[in-house]
Amino acid sequence: MSQLEEMFALQVRAAKLPKPAREYRFAAPRRWRLDFAWPAQKIAVEVEGGVWVSGRHSRGAGYQSDCEKYNAAVLAGWQVLRFTAAMIRRGDALKTLEQAIGTRS
Repeated sequence: MSQLEEMFALQVRAAKLPKPAREYRFAAPRRWRLDFAWPAQKIAVEVEGGVWVSGRHSRGAGYQSDCEKYNAAVLAGWQVLRFTAAMIRRGDALKTLEQAIGTRS
């Protein structure tokens, strides 16, 4: 797990939200995994690291693969929330997740 994912996990625990599944496989036999998942609600969180430093997720093949995975998740009924480092650090990611889960109005 990345340091950013651990930061988000700590925020989720501190907010006393339901515990997520980590690295959740949602589309067997594909090896796709969701960073955080709440399977009962079909809510997924993807932490998008390296968006300003040409990380894997922002370069051609990685970006294309991520799009394929996210589209497959949506077609399978998942609500996919994508968060950058800045969104997590500011607390915006947690607020959005709380709204999705229904603990915040």
